[in-house]
Amino acid sequence: MAALTAEQAEVLVPIEHYFLGHAHDDAAHMRLAFLPSAHIESMRDGQFTSWPLDVYCERFKGVPAADEATRRRTVDWIDVAGLSACARITLVHGAVTFTDYFVLLKTADGWKIANKAFHGRPS
Repeated sequence: MAALTAEQAEVLVPIEHYFLGHAHDDAAHMRLAFLPSAHIESMRDGQFTSWPLDVYCERFKGVPAADEATRRRTVDWIDVAGLSACARITLVHGAVTFTDYFVLLKTADGWKIANKAFHGRPS
């Protein structure tokens, strides 16, 4: 990304926790990134899926992927409007590339991901 505004840099804080959660396979980082009420949503095999944060966090077992050193995670863009923001993230995780869209809110505890929608495709 180009140079960030101060507010965009603050929005990066939960995104960095999200990246660390993936890198370390650690739900604790995910819980720091997301609001407790967050949902993670996608279309899988033509079916809508919506996981509450607790269900999403069950996927993280504390064992980083064998190919972690080759995985790439980037922030494509961040748009901030007052106390709300959105961001697009690209994650290249081996054979699958994910595009994540985050809706974020600025809370008393700082920026948090309110919801995530994502799409996976072959890399």
